[in-house]
Amino acid sequence: MNLPFHIAKKYFFSTKKRGFIHFISIISMVGVCVGTAALIIVLSVFNGLEDLNRSIFKSSDADLKVSPAFGKTFDKDSVDLKAIHRLDGVKKVTQVIQDNALAKREEDQVIVVVKGVDSTFNEDNPLLDNLFDGELMVSSRGENFAFVGGGIYRTLNLQSFNYLRPLELWYPRNQKLNALDPESNINRISLPVAGAFILEQQYDNLVYIPIGQMEFLTEMYNKRTSLEIRLTDEKYTASVQSSLKKMLGEPFKVQNRDEQNAALYRAIKIEKLFIFLALLFIIGIASFNIYFALSMLVLDKKDDIKTLFALGAEKNLIQRIFMSEGAIISLTGASLGLIIGVGICWTQMQFGWLKMGLQFAIVDAYPILLKFSDVLLSMLGIITITFLASYFPARKAVKIEN
Repeated sequence: MNLPFHIAKKYFFSTKKRGFIHFISIISMVGVCVGTAALIIVLSVFNGLEDLNRSIFKSSDADLKVSPAFGKTFDKDSVDLKAIHRLDGVKKVTQVIQDNALAKREEDQVIVVVKGVDSTFNEDNPLLDNLFDGELMVSSRGENFAFVGGGIYRTLNLQSFNYLRPLELWYPRNQKLNALDPESNINRISLPVAGAFILEQQYDNLVYIPIGQMEFLTEMYNKRTSLEIRLTDEKYTASVQSSLKKMLGEPFKVQNRDEQNAALYRAIKIEKLFIFLALLFIIGIASFNIYFALSMLVLDKKDDIKTLFALGAEKNLIQRIFMSEGAIISLTGASLGLIIGVGICWTQMQFGWLKMGLQFAIVDAYPILLKFSDVLLSMLGIITITFLASYFPARKAVKIEN
C-alpha cells in the first residue's frame, strides 16, 4: 500500500475536514480544470487557423515562387524556362507580372492587385475549387477575360460574360506628367469578366488577366515579376527548390509556400506562444489556492503530524503525504480539464457545432486542430506549476516539532 497517498486521500475525502479548507481545495481543483481546458482549446484554435491558412495558400499560392532578389522585375530571357520544366517534379511554370492598378465600372472604383498570367493559368488550377460564378480562365479562342476575387465582383457589381459590364483597369504611364492632356497619362484596358472566386479576405481584391494585356497596361514588355511553379507532388518541394537555387543563383530567390507567407505564420506562432504563457500564468495564479489550502491543512493536521513523528515516521513520509494531497487536487483538476478540453475540440472537429455565421466563409465552422504535442506540453506545464505549489507547504509540514 502507498501509505502517503492513502493518508492524503483520507484527508481529501474526510468529512471531518474543516469546511473552509475543503472549499479552497475544490476552488483550486476547478481553477486548474478550467485553465487546462481553456489552454487546450485555445492552442487547438491557433492550430486550426494555421491549418486553414495552409489550405487557403495551397489554392492561391504556387508550390514554389521565383522572384528577383533585388528590384521588382527581371528580364524574361534571363531565365531558362525549358530547363526549369525539365526538373523532376515540375508540373507547370506560370509567368507573372504583378502590380497595383485602379479597377472601375461606371462610377464605382477600387484599388486592386492585378496579376498578368500566361495560358498555363487555365490548366488544372486549384482555384477551381473556390469558384463561385462563371468559369476559371483568362483567355479562350483568342478572346481575353478577367478572373476576379469575390470582393471586387460584389463591389463593382460585375457579372460573368456580361459584355455590357466589362471591368476597366487603369494604370499610370511611365512618362513625364502631361497636365494639358490628362488622358494621355493613363493606360487602360477593358475586359469582360469570365468568373469570380472566394478565398480569404486578403484575396478579395485580386484580378487575373492575360500577361499580354498586363504588358500593355504596365508597359513592362519582356519583364516578369515572378515565376510560379506547380509541382506534381509536394514531396519534390525541397529537391526542386534546391535545384532552382543552384540554377538561378544569387540574383533570384526561390521560396516555398511557407516562406512566401512566413510573416503570417510567424505572427500566429508568436500569438500562440504568448497565449500559452498567459494561460499558464493564470493556472499558476489558480495554483496559489493549492498552496494556501495545503498550508492551512498542515496547520489543521499539526497533531496528526506529531503523532506520526512519535510513531517513528520519517520527514520524507510527512512530506510525501502533503505532496500527494496536492497531487490529488491538481491532477484531478487537470484530468477533468483535459477531458473537457479534448472533448470540446474533438466534437468541433467531427461535427462543427460552433458555426462562424458568415455568408461567404470558406469554412462553416470554426477551425480546430488538436495536436498531441500541445496536450503533452500543457500537461507538463501544469504539473510543474502545481508541483511547486505543493512542495513548499509540504516542506513546512516536516518542520513541525514532534
